[in-house]
Amino acid sequence: MTFSTGSDNPPTASANAPPRVRRRNRMITSCLECRRRKLKCDKSHPCANCVKAARDCLFLAPALDSASQLKLTEIKEKMGSLERVLEQDVAKKSTMSGITKNGVMQNVDGEEIDFAPEPEDERDLETTPLALSDAAYDDDADDDLNDLGFLMGKLRLTDRVGGFFRPKMAEELTVTLNDQRNDHRSSVEKAESPDPPNPFYSVSMSHRFMGPGPTYIAPSSTFLFSHHSSSASLIDFLPSRNVADRLLDQYWKSVHPIARLVHKPSFRRRCDIFWDDIRLGMEPAGSLQAVVFAAMFSAVVSMPEEAILMEFGVSKKDLVDNFQMGTETALGRANMIRTTKIETLQAFVMYMIPLCRSEVSRSHSALCGTAIRIAECMGLHRDGTEYGLGPVETHVRRMIWYQLCFLDIRTCEAQGPRPGIREGEFDTRMPLNVDDDELESPNPPATSATRWTDMTLSLIRWECFEMHRVVWVDRPRLEKKKITLTAVLGKVENFRRMMREKYLSLIDDSVPVQREGRLLCEVLTLRMHAMVLHKYHNSVTQTMPDRLRQIIITSGVNTMEAAIELETSPDLRPWAWYTGAHQQYHYGLLLLLEIFAFPMRKEADRIWTCLDYIFEVPPHLSRDQKGRWILTEIRDKTVTYQSARKLRAPTGLVDRLGQQPSRKSETSLDPRPSVGKMQHFNPSTVEFSQGRVAGDPSYSQKVNVKKVQGNNEPRYLPENIPLPTPTVSDDRMVDIDWVRVLLIHLGLNLILSIQV
Repeated sequence: MTFSTGSDNPPTASANAPPRVRRRNRMITSCLECRRRKLKCDKSHPCANCVKAARDCLFLAPALDSASQLKLTEIKEKMGSLERVLEQDVAKKSTMSGITKNGVMQNVDGEEIDFAPEPEDERDLETTPLALSDAAYDDDADDDLNDLGFLMGKLRLTDRVGGFFRPKMAEELTVTLNDQRNDHRSSVEKAESPDPPNPFYSVSMSHRFMGPGPTYIAPSSTFLFSHHSSSASLIDFLPSRNVADRLLDQYWKSVHPIARLVHKPSFRRRCDIFWDDIRLGMEPAGSLQAVVFAAMFSAVVSMPEEAILMEFGVSKKDLVDNFQMGTETALGRANMIRTTKIETLQAFVMYMIPLCRSEVSRSHSALCGTAIRIAECMGLHRDGTEYGLGPVETHVRRMIWYQLCFLDIRTCEAQGPRPGIREGEFDTRMPLNVDDDELESPNPPATSATRWTDMTLSLIRWECFEMHRVVWVDRPRLEKKKITLTAVLGKVENFRRMMREKYLSLIDDSVPVQREGRLLCEVLTLRMHAMVLHKYHNSVTQTMPDRLRQIIITSGVNTMEAAIELETSPDLRPWAWYTGAHQQYHYGLLLLLEIFAFPMRKEADRIWTCLDYIFEVPPHLSRDQKGRWILTEIRDKTVTYQSARKLRAPTGLVDRLGQQPSRKSETSLDPRPSVGKMQHFNPSTVEFSQGRVAGDPSYSQKVNVKKVQGNNEPRYLPENIPLPTPTVSDDRMVDIDWVRVLLIHLGLNLILSIQV
């Protein structure tokens, strides 16, 4: 069978696999007149032919040197690649066949094509081989040991740090501690305090450091593998109507805004049906039992210990155990493992919300994988509008799916190895940005509102985690040199700009839930810089360029400050119970390693304010003492934990330990202004102008980023909209060659417009 390509000649095998375009790079030595007249030139100056005909004898300039010739060849190869892509598009008679939905060009295999030139300081930069995507274990590992790692202040470390396995983390920390370049103590200080006592609070050391923390909830698998989870009756777990109403009020206040999963008006009606059945002595449907108990279970988990003791007279642990068992019993009776009911799946996902927070085990990851497979078997990865469903049911299906997408990223980040839901394998749309009541109106909205609604906070979360999914896909491509760091960071910055333009104008900081949304957006978007640059931070081949190191530091400090505010602000307390699901303070370890090596950075005060909160070290100690004690404690606990876990390292990894590239002096990394160095702008303001450079005397507009968090930061290469003149001063992006990036962007747009 053949397909028409729109040409007169039939297609051949070469059409599917076009030959590589070969270009002639031979030096031209004949004069221009001999070349034009097709005469043999004797290469003399002037040549015999030109002397005889009395013509001007002109020669081309000498050949390029080897470096310039190599650069010219590289440019020609990229142009040849671009030509092949355009030829394929024309052959397919599809104007946009080489464009993704985000405006990114692709090859025939569906992979993005990065035409942007790689910056000079990135060409030899490689990821560290000490951070791995996959892991293996010895057969004699202790399976009775919890796979939760160990707690260090508020930081929990497992086999994975920042989404990567670090099988030689203890040895890495030993190298860092023994590096004389990192020892900034004077000889007197070393003599006075050679081995000081452990400074950590006795409270943090009174429990087994490898045990679960107070927020950990272990799931049960009995409701998955038995027909009925237990012979217990529903009445054994059901509270009085007054207690249930109080728990549902808590659900609407603390769970529903941050982890939305139900349509409030319709769920209230379902709860009334539940209690009507109980009053009549009838057993409610299994799916209804499950979703009601799951809501009460989530509500109990979100309550502080003191409030539970005061209102119910029992400990929080006892109440959590009661409703967890009730939820699991109801899920088992609803035949969750083979269900086709949306309400049962909704209950299962609601049950997992309080489980998958700061402490996630592989049992949580396995349950999440089960839920995803059940959801796909029920068609939730296809939008409800394809099946002609109503607005409420379509809305609920979308919420369930994107809550599963979040749980997929969260469990993958904690336990690995990579997300199970892949972009392009589902077409479920984001829920509309509307209030719940609007969906039951006579004319339900078909488009999202441009104001803060009941859905806005959840949409901010889900859109950010979908961008995290894109970063997960790009990280392996970075290691294979299929895309540049600048291109990936450009995607991140483009997404941050889009989120600011889309949601910032809707936010009023005086409203707590809206302030929660702004801070959460900042944490989730800034975290992506560490996701991209983490493996380059301690590269064993070349020191990370200063501009990339500054991105890590600036984003890290802002991330930690926003995360601490989310956790400690009194008006955000109703949702503080769920902050561990969004970040786990791993950025704090990255900042600690940076400030330990370069203690005189200008961000040192802000960094240590965050580190004091994260690691809970007494404030009277010197910073050097704090850094050494924290790193030593992490190293020693890592040795104990990994010896029990029996995590295997790839062969040859040990040889890379201790390899460190030469680094610049600390003064070269000091970003303060000086002659001949990059000018550092005040981080409390960001200057933005159209057609003028920041710092121009005629420029006067300034935006306070303390309030809006950099609303007018620089724009990376946009994908669908025109790019204004990038005249923004930003510590993270100041060294990007914007002229070159802009020319590449304009060149692609010109080619695409010609193709159209």
